[in-house]
Amino acid sequence: MSRKLVRPREGRMLAGVCAGLGRRFSMSAGMVRLLFLLSLLLPGTQVIVYLVLWVLMPNEDRYLASTQH
Repeated sequence: MSRKLVRPREGRMLAGVCAGLGRRFSMSAGMVRLLFLLSLLLPGTQVIVYLVLWVLMPNEDRYLASTQH
């Protein structure tokens, strides 16, 4: 679990949030997407959390550029 939480360029469908979470926690992006869709059946703020992660998670390209001064 040493990978940074970033939105990858490959494997993204919408914003790359589920793909980034899947990479970070060693799960497939499809499994994270399925869990997210199932969570939409429950009351809560899932969509807001997704949007916040979209804004806060850096893009993989931008993260790599900032670490390679």
